[in-house]
Amino acid sequence: MSEATLNAIEDNPDDFAVQISDQIESFIVSVTEVAKGDDPDSAVPYLLLELSQLLLAGGRLGAHEDFVPVERYEPDIGPESDVDELRLKLAALLDPVDVYSEVFDPYEPRTAPVPCRISDDLADVITDLRHGMAHYTEGRVSEALWWWQFSYLSNWGTTASAALRALQSLVAHVRLDTPLRELDGLDTDSGLTDDDDGALEKEAGAVMAAEIGVPLGLRPEGGRR
Repeated sequence: MSEATLNAIEDNPDDFAVQISDQIESFIVSVTEVAKGDDPDSAVPYLLLELSQLLLAGGRLGAHEDFVPVERYEPDIGPESDVDELRLKLAALLDPVDVYSEVFDPYEPRTAPVPCRISDDLADVITDLRHGMAHYTEGRVSEALWWWQFSYLSNWGTTASAALRALQSLVAHVRLDTPLRELDGLDTDSGLTDDDDGALEKEAGAVMAAEIGVPLGLRPEGGRR
């Protein structure tokens, strides 16, 4: 972010807050609509787009100097919204590509990849965003900005980035006709398996095209675009 842009933010903090809140609200509404399953063929491309736009807001928050809330202690926002229904709907919508592998910290040497779920990631991100939105709608703008910035750096930025990378990889595999590896070796309950037969190394081109590409709207039936 340029120095001129940063100065503009400093001069117009209210405009900055409105822009960030608009981007966050748009993401929450859009993902909630996707989870309804009314247009499953567009689920993956649409989620890829929404996460990309959300991370632009996150980048702006990360580039900004630390926000300081007006009150010393965080005001009570009441009970958190339940995201279990959203999580389950997304899991069903994204099956069989919901589970992916991710390295938690790229700067930690020899870190083993861990299994994650896109549906879990999206639900967790929305939980963080709604927490800040509750403050914003109550007029506690500094508290909302502080929370969104803090949680971007500590949680939802990493989570959203991982989910975005998984979705981008999925789209790239389909569009470039690169077969996915066997997905049976990934399981968030038992971790990554490493059987002698090398299940993770088997090509799954037919599964890729028939079970992933067509149902999720990434590849039309009958061949490439």
